[in-house]
Amino acid sequence: MPIDLRSDTVTRPSAAMREAIAQAPVGDDVYSDDPTVNSLEERVAAMFGKEAGVFTPTGSLANQLAIRMLVAPGEELIAETNSHIVRAELGAAAVFSGITTRTFPAKNGQLKAVDALEIARPNSGPYLVSTTAIAVENTHNFGGGTVQPISEIAALRKGADDLGLALHLDGARIWNAHVASGVSFTEYGKYFDTISVCLSKGLGAPVGSVMLSTKDRVAKARVWRKRYGAGMRQIGLLAAGAHYALDNNIDRLAEDHRRAKEIAVAIASVNSSLIDPSTVETNIVGLDLAGMPITAAELAQRCRDAGLWISALGPKYARLVTHLDFDDAQCQEAIEILKKALVA
Repeated sequence: MPIDLRSDTVTRPSAAMREAIAQAPVGDDVYSDDPTVNSLEERVAAMFGKEAGVFTPTGSLANQLAIRMLVAPGEELIAETNSHIVRAELGAAAVFSGITTRTFPAKNGQLKAVDALEIARPNSGPYLVSTTAIAVENTHNFGGGTVQPISEIAALRKGADDLGLALHLDGARIWNAHVASGVSFTEYGKYFDTISVCLSKGLGAPVGSVMLSTKDRVAKARVWRKRYGAGMRQIGLLAAGAHYALDNNIDRLAEDHRRAKEIAVAIASVNSSLIDPSTVETNIVGLDLAGMPITAAELAQRCRDAGLWISALGPKYARLVTHLDFDDAQCQEAIEILKKALVA
């Protein structure tokens, strides 16, 4: 079997998780009759101090439902230049909701409240686009798993309140941010009007995200979920995997973070221009090959030929993501493969 570090989405349900899935009581969720998904939505909402939640098959859909609740067609969402909601959701905000976006750059995706606030233009009148919401990604995927400082989140909330703007949290990997920073889920939650959290990345559930907000927004989002074709039936089978993940797989994320740091330190010892290990806070290792004679695709192929799968996400950017199906022995093997691939 190859070592697969393309993403933390490649995990497979454990035997215990499969057993929980098999035993789940289910019903028709379109009629709100599935007890397992109902309890999951209530559980995750309570974790973040929100009134309600709606289960979705993907994090992208959870994000899109959330921002649709905050931004009207023809209005503007602000986000960081390389954020998932802008770069990796295939223009969904524009296609489905008529939302325009404007972006601000941030080194490693790390939020500085002033960067977002200074480009916001609320209430711009009949001739210019009005900003109505700002999105924050935590951790920041393409920034290399960056944990957003809670002080900057708090400053952004204050500035947003002063301007009358809403805030959305793309919390696909908020579990990693919590483990790395020690900041509680409720502390994160109190600053945002809508939140999306993903259960199929670091936590290892096979499918699913939850969009969180007020009861009113969630009720409206549920209608849009159905309209987008994601009204699901006996999804307690999926929600049971998510419950198991929440019960068992949050604290162990620290192991993923440790292994990612080990990989980063080893790669930096080969060529310090590839990565600064001090920037690796969670489970993502992003390699900058700008100073190397090979492309990211060539590195990925060399690694693949040796039994290690990584992602080439740009001409000179490669990414590795540690996860619960990756152990210490595989970590050492991956390091040796990378060392050889980088000097070949």
